[in-house]
Amino acid sequence: MALRLDLLRYVAARLALAPVMLWIIASLVFLLLRVAPGDPIDALLGLRATPAARESLRIHLGLDRPLAAQYFTYLHDLLQGHLGQSLASQEAVTQIIGTSLPATIELGVMGLMVGALLGLAVGLSGAAKPEGPLDLAGRLFGIGTYALPPFWAAMVLQLCLAVWLHWLPVGGRFPPTLSPPEQPTGFYVINALLQGDGQALTASLRHLALPAFTLGLLLSGIFERVLRLNLRRALRADYVEAARSRGLREWRIITGHALPNALLPLLTLGGITMASLIGGALLIEVTFSWPGVALRLHQAISQRDYPVVQGVVVVVAALVVAVTVIVDVLVAWIDPRVRF
Repeated sequence: MALRLDLLRYVAARLALAPVMLWIIASLVFLLLRVAPGDPIDALLGLRATPAARESLRIHLGLDRPLAAQYFTYLHDLLQGHLGQSLASQEAVTQIIGTSLPATIELGVMGLMVGALLGLAVGLSGAAKPEGPLDLAGRLFGIGTYALPPFWAAMVLQLCLAVWLHWLPVGGRFPPTLSPPEQPTGFYVINALLQGDGQALTASLRHLALPAFTLGLLLSGIFERVLRLNLRRALRADYVEAARSRGLREWRIITGHALPNALLPLLTLGGITMASLIGGALLIEVTFSWPGVALRLHQAISQRDYPVVQGVVVVVAALVVAVTVIVDVLVAWIDPRVRF
């Protein structure tokens, strides 16, 4: 009963902090956009617009109001779920995010799966024989993939696998000669599976493969290094020495005794990695012309489109906070030591 109360108090504390974090992020993005150099009116009308046209548009968009009034209006609309309209296209920000966010989630989830599987495979192969050739190669792999510039790795893989070998498409999310799978989910792979459309499924996976592999390759080094360090620590534990004294095989000791304890930090790492995916996906989406929310954010920043930038950052921050809270609760449920 006491453990259950401890878990409930821990969950309540994490849930209470989530709205505070979102408020801080929303306030920071609002203020940073206003103090950053540049004027959205210049991005919309150009530098040759007349002063009268510029002032008229500024009044129409509400940018002539005091900063405090704009801020409280922004918070009021945000609490009601209204993210505003794009200054450039007059399209609702919720609609922009709704059409582009599934593409980023699809890419991020596939990239995270590739990174986790590749990192775990390399980390396990090196942990079987510490300080051996495989362990040295795994360490070099982890350092190398972690240090790779995302835009450079994306262009090299694009050049090798798409341009030279013609194995995969250069970019885009779906062939322009075919009609993409219809809704309801917004995820092309899931839509193709629900409709039983093999051609659409194959086309979606071929376009997803290269950007997802690129993103996964960049993330795999983090998983490899964390797994290797935790496995080495677990293999020096007393319960592992006791298993060796019973004559168990080394591979069975690694997979049956050390690995389950080494995987717990990877659960936390997976939640933290979700926060960095939007930054990594930005360069990947721009390179591969992937129509996700990161590419839309890049376009909105270049256009000084305040509502789109604010809406994308707040929605992505809400997703990251939600994933982080879920991961923290799972870790606390699995490991009671976290609650204290």
